[in-house]
This record gives sequence, C-alpha cells and structure tokens, in this order.
Amino acid sequence: MLAFMIGERRPNMEFLNIRSRKNTMSIGQYLKDTQGELRHVAWPTRLQTIVYTILVALISIGVSLYLGVFDFLFTTGLARFLQVLPASSPSAIEQPVATSTATTTPNIQLLNFGTTTQQ
Repeated sequence: MLAFMIGERRPNMEFLNIRSRKNTMSIGQYLKDTQGELRHVAWPTRLQTIVYTILVALISIGVSLYLGVFDFLFTTGLARFLQVLPASSPSAIEQPVATSTATTTPNIQLLNFGTTTQQ
C-alpha cells in the first residue's frame, strides 16, 4: 500500500470493474440455468405432500390449543387473585375541626389512603 502511495507501482484494480463481460449473464441464460437446476430437485411424492400437509395442520392446531389453555389458566388465575386482594377503597374518618367563630363544631370527612398521620 505504501509503495502505491509513493507512486512506484499501480495495483491491478480490474476486480473492481463490476460490469465486466465475463461476469454478466443475460436474463435468458439465467432462466435456462434455473430451469436446469429445478430438474435436479428431488420433489416429494403426492403422498408425502399430503402427509406433511396434515402433519403441519395438526401441529399448528396442537400448539394453538396448548397456548390457549395456558392463556386461559393464567388470565383466570390472575382475575381470581385480584378478586381475593382486599379492596383499596379509601376509608372515611370523621374528625372535628375547631373554629373560633362557630358555636357548633362541623364534622369534616377526611380520606385515609392507607397512610398513618401523627397528630
């Protein structure tokens, strides 16, 4: 590489020529080659095709049933678990509020969201 940079010798860059005549193939030649290769393929018999089709269908149905059963079990179990948990509804606590102008003490409902307050 250093020799090229100095200018002593230029490397052969013919491999970079993508449109070389020996590398191109016409569409007709490509189709003939493809047809020749397809003659070498070992195609399955009619019976093998029917058996493999039925096998794929049965395996697909089996996998879908397997996944469906586990989906049903997990969603049902999660729903029952969430029903068993205690409801997290806020509890109402009535506490009197002292006022200096009123003769009666009004009651105000405070909502307790599970936190304890120090009075």
